[in-house]
Amino acid sequence: MSRLDVFINRMVSQRACLDHAAAATAHLEGPVFELGLGNGRTYHHMRETMGTRPIFVFERAVAAHPDSTPPDDMLILGDVRTTLPRALKRFGPTVALIHADLGGHNLEKNDAFARLVSPLIEPLLATGGLMVSSDRMYFDRLKEQPLPADAVPGRCFIYG
Repeated sequence: MSRLDVFINRMVSQRACLDHAAAATAHLEGPVFELGLGNGRTYHHMRETMGTRPIFVFERAVAAHPDSTPPDDMLILGDVRTTLPRALKRFGPTVALIHADLGGHNLEKNDAFARLVSPLIEPLLATGGLMVSSDRMYFDRLKEQPLPADAVPGRCFIYG
């Protein structure tokens, strides 16, 4: 499979999983977390499709297109290994939806990072909340959920 095909499958799956998770958690009152802004494509999509839901973005340094950059009061800057524990103190287990696209092209490094951040993410999720990730995660209580029909298996994961 070409790198272009892998990228397309990831993007199609990411959109399908985000849309599915947004609909499934629409009844929850808690905020939405976007872990990793990157160029801002998924944040922009979430902002367009999730209406007035508050979306907090976690990023080391903003380098996104201006149309895809959150307002300062919705941006949490720093390494997620320190910002997620602070977020737990601030928000508690109230987050309705968490999306993470934190990995790069090194699958071994992505897996190690997923193992590191999984225990930081899990306590933030509200009862009934969902986690959408581009990488397999390692949770104690959250279980992998079925993907929507238009997602490509292995290109995106949903946990709840």
